[in-house]
Amino acid sequence: MSTIAEYAYAYEKATNEFLEIATNVPESKLDLHVGEDWSSRQVIHHCADSEAQSYARLRRLIAEPGSMIQGYDEGAWGNNPTLGYTELPVQVSIDVFKAVRAGSLEIIKRLSLEQLQNSGVHSESGEFSVEKWLKGYTRHAIDHAEQITKNLVL
Repeated sequence: MSTIAEYAYAYEKATNEFLEIATNVPESKLDLHVGEDWSSRQVIHHCADSEAQSYARLRRLIAEPGSMIQGYDEGAWGNNPTLGYTELPVQVSIDVFKAVRAGSLEIIKRLSLEQLQNSGVHSESGEFSVEKWLKGYTRHAIDHAEQITKNLVL
């Protein structure tokens, strides 16, 4: 991609794709999963938490280049009974996903091409630029929409 508009379009399209799939999972299929993969319920909760992290990361990369970008153990979050990935209703997580993606989209549209190179240091993967953030979080929504789709064919 070469323009901010192209990045914004791809990000928005991925958001809409995820929401279209996540909001249409029948209650009876929320807990089905392929092998050891997460159920659709778990994926939706994970995506809300991941996007909440990404929302803060984008802002830090823009306002505080050079900052530490803290990773987190998504498996530990997914397995923590208090966080309720296996039992809580999904609507709040869908709303969180939708809200933080909308907020990040507004920031993406305001980026300059130069800001794509703003970077920090991710605690797990090293240098982490706005451009890497954009590509990763655009793909993240698509990957998890595909995972939910696989669960629905069971």
